[in-house]
Amino acid sequence: MSGQSVQVKIDDGIAYVLLNRPEKMNAINYLMFSELDRAIKKIKSNRGVRAVILSGAGGNFSSGLDVKSVMSAPMQAVKLLFKGLPGNANLAQRVSLGWQRLPVPVIAVLEGCCYGGGMQIALGADVRIASHDCKLSIMEAKWGLVPDMAGLVALRQIMPKDQAMLLSLTAKVLESNEALTLGLVTQVSETPMEAAQQLAQQLMQTSPDAAAAIKLSINRSWTASVRSLLCRESISQIRLLLGKNCKIAAVRQLKDPQKPYQDRQSGW
Repeated sequence: MSGQSVQVKIDDGIAYVLLNRPEKMNAINYLMFSELDRAIKKIKSNRGVRAVILSGAGGNFSSGLDVKSVMSAPMQAVKLLFKGLPGNANLAQRVSLGWQRLPVPVIAVLEGCCYGGGMQIALGADVRIASHDCKLSIMEAKWGLVPDMAGLVALRQIMPKDQAMLLSLTAKVLESNEALTLGLVTQVSETPMEAAQQLAQQLMQTSPDAAAAIKLSINRSWTASVRSLLCRESISQIRLLLGKNCKIAAVRQLKDPQKPYQDRQSGW
């Protein structure tokens, strides 16, 4: 599953996804977009994966779009932005939105710089754990551009509208503690990778089907109507009650806390 610019390793149910262009501060070129997209699809098809930890090599998450690389090949820019229908996600948007659409929790480990496109990718994660020296910015306005990698899907759920507007308009660079105060990151840690691994282990103590259902329900119902929320809850609960992992969860609570869960149901 590993490529030239994105490494993927699955270890004990955790998929480790590493942005691997340290010499470029993990700036995102067309190859990285493509390999991230493929990695997301592969992880989704692997029902044994219980959590994802997304990080960057060399002490940085990502400095954002590799503008020189992408603009030097016009057809690559076209491929990044092309979509069959306006409401579909293009390649650039799938590397952010794709993490939200995975049926497993995704934890982003943010170190060094997390700018522009890197910030958009991180916003696709369910949890963002930043180092104390991490710097973050929604930086597209600095280049005369609009944030267009679907990060707004998460941003509108985690921040007040006025704060999201200010950060996007000003391209302000935030220290990690300020980002925590604003809700842009979930946690600040001296050892963010260790914190991510501990959280992943904690999340894996619950049924993978329940985790998939909870993530689906929260992401799709957060801004939806009450009726659609109630419908989704009922359908998900019936699926869970009919599945084997719900029975295993009861056994773990009442008799055998170490009884292993089965792989996640298909279809989430």
